Amino acid sequence: MSKIELTDEDVALLNSKVGLLSLLRNKKVNLKKSLEEARYLVALKEQQEEMIKLQNWTIKNNKKIVIIFEGRDAAGKGGAIRRVTEHINPRHFRIVALNIPTEDERKQWFFQRYINQLPKPGEMVLFDRSWYNRAVVEPVNGFCTEKEYEIFMGQVNEYEKMLVDSETYLIKIYFSITKDEQAKRFDEIRKNPSKRWKMTTVDENSQRLWEEYTKYKKKMFEETNTDYAPWVIIDANQKSKARLEVINHILDTIPYEG
Repeated sequence: MSKIELTDEDVALLNSKVGLLSLLRNKKVNLKKSLEEARYLVALKEQQEEMIKLQNWTIKNNKKIVIIFEGRDAAGKGGAIRRVTEHINPRHFRIVALNIPTEDERKQWFFQRYINQLPKPGEMVLFDRSWYNRAVVEPVNGFCTEKEYEIFMGQVNEYEKMLVDSETYLIKIYFSITKDEQAKRFDEIRKNPSKRWKMTTVDENSQRLWEEYTKYKKKMFEETNTDYAPWVIIDANQKSKARLEVINHILDTIPYEG
């Protein structure tokens, strides 16, 4: 068994409340794993404190923020959203995860039901999947026609340009995982009685349709990665690292004060 050399900083971290909780969380003592977890929790706490400052600035200055979370099934979007919003004021942000459109919504302009969810001044809205369902999920699974897909791709950049021109901050985040990692996570979900509800028919087909998703995903990046609304791609194979990168990107993108 290889030895782990601990610095004074490491020892102090392990002796802190966060470090002790990390040590006690595992049945067997694993210093390396406990240190990594403690460092993650400390960094997360610091970033979440900055998110509070960002929100206070948003409220005070009547700013509007839209953050889109996209990615393959089981990529970790929901977990990242929970960490982003964990300590900010729930009266000034909303998490939007829209269901299948109703018959009336199907007859409306595609973007209309998303427009109805946009933030008011002083508010942040986080989309757990967004209008980009029509760029990837819907065409792959046959939930839209080729014409509907082409109309969307022809309108989405102008729609986002109007959002940005109306002084709305628009952040587009894509969680990228490997095929093997997705399969591993699906297996964990199936084995966990409290998480099985997460598996849908679309999820079950994700591995079989992997290459189709890849094709549409690449086209989405090629055609919708604009100067005013660029995509940021997060390597989400390691959940803790991805969560920190997401919050850091939000903090770096919004020019808040404090």
